[in-house]
Amino acid sequence: MGTQRRLEEFVATGEPAPPPGAPYRRDRPPGFPEVWRVAEGLVEHPLLRPCVLRGLPFQIELARTGLDEDLLVVLPTGLGKTVIAALVAAEVLRRQDGKVLVLAPTRPLVQQHADSFRHWLVPLHTARFTGTVKRPVREGTWSDADLVFATPEIVQNDLAAGRYDLRDVALVVFDEAHHAVGKYVYVPIAERYRAGRPTGGRVLGLTASPGGKDERIEEVVGHLGVQRVEARSREDPGVAEYVHPIDVDYVWVDLPPVAQRIRTALEEAAHESARKLQRMGFLRKKPITSLSVKDLIALRAEIFARPGPMVRRFGPLFHQLVLLHLHHAQERLETQGLAPFVQYLERVGAKPKPSRGDRAFLMLPQVVRSRQEAEEFLRTSKEPSHPKLDALVTLVGEVLDRADGRRVRVLVFAQYRDTIQSIQERLEHQGWKVGRFVGQATRDPEDKGMNQKEQAQVLAGFRAGSFPVMVASSVAEEGLDVPDVDLVVFFESVPSEIRAIQRRGRTGRSSLGRVVVLLTRETRDVQYQAAEVRRERAMRRIVRRLSAEGRERRAREAGTPLRRARGKRPRAAASEG
Repeated sequence: MGTQRRLEEFVATGEPAPPPGAPYRRDRPPGFPEVWRVAEGLVEHPLLRPCVLRGLPFQIELARTGLDEDLLVVLPTGLGKTVIAALVAAEVLRRQDGKVLVLAPTRPLVQQHADSFRHWLVPLHTARFTGTVKRPVREGTWSDADLVFATPEIVQNDLAAGRYDLRDVALVVFDEAHHAVGKYVYVPIAERYRAGRPTGGRVLGLTASPGGKDERIEEVVGHLGVQRVEARSREDPGVAEYVHPIDVDYVWVDLPPVAQRIRTALEEAAHESARKLQRMGFLRKKPITSLSVKDLIALRAEIFARPGPMVRRFGPLFHQLVLLHLHHAQERLETQGLAPFVQYLERVGAKPKPSRGDRAFLMLPQVVRSRQEAEEFLRTSKEPSHPKLDALVTLVGEVLDRADGRRVRVLVFAQYRDTIQSIQERLEHQGWKVGRFVGQATRDPEDKGMNQKEQAQVLAGFRAGSFPVMVASSVAEEGLDVPDVDLVVFFESVPSEIRAIQRRGRTGRSSLGRVVVLLTRETRDVQYQAAEVRRERAMRRIVRRLSAEGRERRAREAGTPLRRARGKRPRAAASEG
């Protein structure tokens, strides 16, 4: 029986260009009466390779819907949203002469989709457009491709330059569709496609985590222009039997005395800056101790919106920047450690053109004393920069000790690159081989970014068992087909329900999954964790509602009554791991 292969089994090569002469036209073989046939779980279709693609019943059901209507699919991570896209794409390409455009927000994810489709579908002409807007990388050509895999920035830039249009695109797939909000490039591409798509052209959006507010989901649906949303939770009939449970544990640590003293000094400085802003007429809606980064960013917009000459805004903007720096410094101290705290101060001071507010922040007496105390501790103490590092060493050691010759994998997520560096050094000090997976931006010679080839090599090494631990930034959160891991560790809590769900989705794919969140008592870790739990509960309610509405709609279309227990509400869905 065939099985779906993983990314490392493929070589990323574009299809050969057609010979010169007549324009390339794709063969359109006759279809099956039921579109797809399934034998022993393997899908048969004229444009699918035989005995390769495994399709679950709910995936095929959702694919059928996507053929008939523009559709947003909300499905827990690890349950094959890409399979649904491949099923729809195969039939769309069989029916029409148009092409399929698959968009994904990151270059590694684009590469992953290209490799998966090339393996699942019969040989077709493909193109891959990634790189940066200024330096795009093109494999294959738009005009001759049946399948185009691209980052949206490249496509939007090409459309603006008139290099091609979307009139011959029969299907656009928006992966990680929750990005279709605000000014993200999914929004103008979807608008442009709706304005000029061919007859029968379809939109398929895919996401595991659409957001925790109705208005956000409505924004995604509106920007994509889809009329139908199909959501499945982990407890829905037809899905539950394919889901492995994920155990989520919390490991608590205490902020060391030196960090507590520094925190007190930073809080004192922040209170002074906030009081000055209050005397200027700002920050009067919330207690100073409850201010968040969003509040401080919104404050900047509020300052600019105030009437009056620009010179009257300089003072409030100065104190807003100082307060924002203090907030970031305290967050790094509490959730990351003394070393990331000092590194943050160093980066502010190393700016090519530091502003007056930057310099004033670094010269605050509380900041100067705090920096001296932190540097002295790091220079003389044998204690770790943050007690989470000791807790992490214990967790990783337990997993590796239980391996008993079996290949194990541990994936550690960290918010900041400075922290990733500290974690890697600490784990390697224990004698363990550790991989590092970060984005492409290079911040300094000691913290170089990774290009797409380097990222692919690290992922391949992690899959192959070349090293048991990988420390990753948010780049690895969304959609990457990393192997099923034994343990996922959050070095800190993230207030975003979308990011938390994406992180947890890296485990529990083929067996029982385990997630551990490291939290520091009486710090912002606790606030962020509470916010994430609140938002995820709200999202579960929305997903349950969407699932119920979908079931009712399907029952009406089929002409069968929907059975519902009297007086019972639907059970809460499990965490979307």
